[in-house]
Amino acid sequence: MDFWIKDISLANEGLGRIEWASKFMPTLELVGREIAERGLLRGLRISACLHVTKETANLIRILRNAGAEVYLAASNPLSTQDNVAAALVKFFDVHVYAKRGETESEYYSMLRRVAEAGPDILIDDGGDLIALVHEEYEDICKKIIGGSEETTTGVIREKALEKSGRLKFPIIATNDAIVKRIVDNRFGTGQSVVDGLIRATNILIAGKTVVVAGYGYVGRGIAQRMRGMGAKVIVTEVDPIKALEAHYDGFTIMPMEDAAELGDIFITATGNINIIREEHMKKMKSGAILCNAGHFNVEIDLKALNNLTTKREKINYCVEKFHLKNGRHVYLLGEGRLVNLACAEGHPSEVMNISFSLQALVAEYLVENKNKLENKVYVVPRYLEEKVALLTLKSFGYNIDTMTEEQKEYLQKWK
Repeated sequence: MDFWIKDISLANEGLGRIEWASKFMPTLELVGREIAERGLLRGLRISACLHVTKETANLIRILRNAGAEVYLAASNPLSTQDNVAAALVKFFDVHVYAKRGETESEYYSMLRRVAEAGPDILIDDGGDLIALVHEEYEDICKKIIGGSEETTTGVIREKALEKSGRLKFPIIATNDAIVKRIVDNRFGTGQSVVDGLIRATNILIAGKTVVVAGYGYVGRGIAQRMRGMGAKVIVTEVDPIKALEAHYDGFTIMPMEDAAELGDIFITATGNINIIREEHMKKMKSGAILCNAGHFNVEIDLKALNNLTTKREKINYCVEKFHLKNGRHVYLLGEGRLVNLACAEGHPSEVMNISFSLQALVAEYLVENKNKLENKVYVVPRYLEEKVALLTLKSFGYNIDTMTEEQKEYLQKWK
């Protein structure tokens, strides 16, 4: 079987991690049994570009159990858990092309391997795989039933493809599901960013001034968790409505230009480019820590940082010290990549339990609706979100109310 991983001998260790995560992913287990019974994925080929973690492995495992052949590449050069990649190859017969620390050329080479597998369905995290098949594999696009997208950055790119009239197959924006945004983007990223920051630095957050760029679901989660750890939090925003919300949530609002000289820790969470620029870095106090929670390593202007630097010093696996021309120094975490995955393990398994349950159901939904959907970016059908939410609530031992017939009728009246 074709694969490209670090070391197959790590497989037993990886299997233990996958089994550990599965204990905290009960909804995914239930969904997996259902889609295996229905058999709609049997014999199909799925190509995925995802963070190769123990949680992702459980999604891939249930897709394999449902009868799909799976090709998997990493969606970030620093997020792969090498023992998990080995376990997927050895125990689950998955074509994995991922190693932690890939070069840029290796990263795109592995993406091409999963694209050239001739997939029926794509599962993407960040839009790189979907963009690649549109750029280089027009013939392959003709076979693809549809794709799903895991993160905000990818949805932005795929909506741009649709707007340009170049989208070749339907996409389900799994990221935009309400249940995913609340649990994954807000609670998952909020906690895992704190985890990545502490693992990398072991600093005390209490008493620090933390600048959070962006107040979408991700930024909200980070700001709230940092405040919970005792930090003084400043939010920067370009959207006046989100800025107003941040104000009423109790945070200080100001432009990055003003926040730059106040912050001890800077965390970007916008999905946009060059949020922290040269003019901001020049103002930062000596010892400021820079990190990113957006999908790509573009939110901190790394070119500008290098131009301002006289010397770079590696502190540990995830921290680099930049000595600046003005005599100060700043620290960059995880090469400016996703701090929660570059410096830690990403979201807790309970969070990915919900996100990956949606991904599995969306894959099946695409097959059910083959040739019925236009080449557009769609939201996740509400009934699939509610199904995942109800299954998860039941796994906690909760039941909820249902409307009476009288109540349903009342909501249909206009008078």
